[in-house]
Amino acid sequence: MDEIRKTLNTSILKLLRPLVRLLLRNGVTYGDFADLSRWVFMDVAAKDFGVPGRKQTVSRVSVITGLTRKEVSRLQKIETPDDSAISHQYNRAARVISGWMRDKRFLDKKGAPAPLHFDQGKHSFSDLVREHSGDIPPRAILDELIRVGTVAKDAEGKINLITDGYVPRTGETSKLHILGTDVQLLLSTIDYNLQQGAQTPHFQRKVAYNNLAQEGIPDFRRLSAEKSQALLVELDKVLSQQDRDINPEVTGTGRKEAGIGIYYFERDVNEDK
Repeated sequence: MDEIRKTLNTSILKLLRPLVRLLLRNGVTYGDFADLSRWVFMDVAAKDFGVPGRKQTVSRVSVITGLTRKEVSRLQKIETPDDSAISHQYNRAARVISGWMRDKRFLDKKGAPAPLHFDQGKHSFSDLVREHSGDIPPRAILDELIRVGTVAKDAEGKINLITDGYVPRTGETSKLHILGTDVQLLLSTIDYNLQQGAQTPHFQRKVAYNNLAQEGIPDFRRLSAEKSQALLVELDKVLSQQDRDINPEVTGTGRKEAGIGIYYFERDVNEDK
């Protein structure tokens, strides 16, 4: 157990270092982080560590977390910060890009996303948004995609897709939302695999070498981006066929979210150790 705790402590320090760097850069103090941490400890203990068949109590949450009963009671009355509006916008914009890349009605003769008029022609940008974004106005989606650098207008006024996915290049709020969703999913996969052991683990792999010359990095960065994007596009087509929002005729029980994330990393050896 001591060895497990030691390894866990080392891992926590490693994952906290880039997080703290990001927090300090955005003006979040230790006090702010501590308040959020206390609330999450309380909430996770209350929701995920109860005794089956028994109501979770303030006393049990206090014992599990090390927080005082008074502190637990106070934290239970605090509402959590809500970014549901940003999440909704992110998901809708991503679905528009995905639809543009795979829906044959919005592809050119080569199978690439076609330049689209905003609301003219048989298959316009407005048609694309209405088909794949639900109730979000086409103008709002267009403004967002232009703002983050995902689309641009050409000399004819047509809207062109210039990146293969909705990854904000401007706008700190949207980028920080990705921090909360993507890192959460990665940590959840690691947690699941640790609990399951060898029983049906979720896929989690990486390839890395730590004695690479700087000159070889650009080619690998380019190749990894191309291969990764191609895989994501292929898997997007598979998942979209099973999504009931896109294909209402798909039947089945429950409501699952599933996917795969790919990330590139590069750093100097001995950094953050």
